[in-house]
Amino acid sequence: MKFKLIATCAAGIEALVGKEMRDLGYDVQVENGRVRFTGDERDIIKTNLWLRTADRIKIVVDEFDAKTFDELFEQTTAIAWDKMLPMDAAFPVEGRSRNSKLHSVPDSQAIVKKAIVNELSMAYHRHTRLPETGAKFPLEVAINKDHVMLTLDTTGSSLFKRGYRVEKGSAPLKENMAAALVMLTSWFPEMPFLDPFCGSGTIPIEAAMIGRNIAPGFNRDFICEQWPWIDADMVQKVRDEADSKADYDIELDISASDIDGNMIEISKRNAEEAGLLADIHFKQLAVADFKTDKVNGVIVGNPPYGQRMSDEEHAHVLYKQMGKVFNPLTSWSKYFLTSDLDFEKYYGAKATKRRKLYNGSIRTDYFQFWGKKVRDLRSLDQIKAK
Repeated sequence: MKFKLIATCAAGIEALVGKEMRDLGYDVQVENGRVRFTGDERDIIKTNLWLRTADRIKIVVDEFDAKTFDELFEQTTAIAWDKMLPMDAAFPVEGRSRNSKLHSVPDSQAIVKKAIVNELSMAYHRHTRLPETGAKFPLEVAINKDHVMLTLDTTGSSLFKRGYRVEKGSAPLKENMAAALVMLTSWFPEMPFLDPFCGSGTIPIEAAMIGRNIAPGFNRDFICEQWPWIDADMVQKVRDEADSKADYDIELDISASDIDGNMIEISKRNAEEAGLLADIHFKQLAVADFKTDKVNGVIVGNPPYGQRMSDEEHAHVLYKQMGKVFNPLTSWSKYFLTSDLDFEKYYGAKATKRRKLYNGSIRTDYFQFWGKKVRDLRSLDQIKAK
């Protein structure tokens, strides 16, 4: 059965999700906060398993315009819900509304729920309440400018929950955002990679998963796997195919450091849970003490933002240290995510490019400083001599 599908994502990385999907072989339409595509049950599992930067895969059950509750009820009742929802389905209805006549979200949720109950009761010849004791089918009614979109979530817990993070720090970066930060760089698996503020290790772990071509959803389940019309044998085949594509032979050069020794221990535990501890060199180290002889590397960092005034001063001192240590690495490309729009001033260099991203609800900039690759490694001695 073919479905209209959407991959939802954070604002600012829609194009990245679109590229991921095209690389997987899909024709896509990129929109704000989502990417549209079509596919069957196998594609639902495949995209849940492989997409690194998306939040969820949803089935678009139907779309229509509605300005009154009567219109919402009639259009929702007209859908053959029994084709997707078994008689005992548990189907909670979430809702949201923007710039629409139907602005009351609780009322819209209640109307949609009642309409679905009506259709299912007729289809299954039920005169009593529907049991809702079976598998969960999370539904959403989203209304924007009087346009209604009814969706069914196939994912469950958001795709950023990979399943490897057994512990986290005080300001953790979501796994799909960490993957986006790596994918927005010029890094290839044969190049050196460094995260100098690794925290709980999310960025280097995501880099290692990308480097080894490991499907990000390999360590978790999806809510649709409980649905009676999703074939368990098909799911296992898709998972086995994904596993066969992983490259466990390539040698990775991934380093991760943090000034806090406790965070290094947490990082190691998370990397071990992901099965990637041997691929990442963790070290307790202050930025000011970092040294390297390596060339043509990539640095990805999410330094402290300094949201409070007292922290801001410390952040600015850190940014100056970063500039002093990293600017001389001319063959390395450096990428830093921060909400401090004055970052370049303290870092001491103008970014090659800036990209606006949202880290949760915080508006941040991804400052990119592109290095000049050393083509002839015999000139290494000349660089070191400077």
